[in-house]
Amino acid sequence: MNVEEMTARINELYHKSQKEGLSPEEKEEQAALRQAYVANVRANLKGQLDNISIVEKDGSITDLGKKHGNK
Repeated sequence: MNVEEMTARINELYHKSQKEGLSPEEKEEQAALRQAYVANVRANLKGQLDNISIVEKDGSITDLGKKHGNK
């Protein structure tokens, strides 16, 4: 399931919960989808941060991905 489909299903379950409530199976699905979505956002953010390089005052370049990316 891609991010757009995941977001659409999360929103669909949210709106249903506001109108009529969710069954226990739908609550589990909603929790699992939210976890997967947050994990995806974290992975994307980590990937972006790993590609940042800082130019120091002395002109040297510090690659933050190499410095902190393996933690």
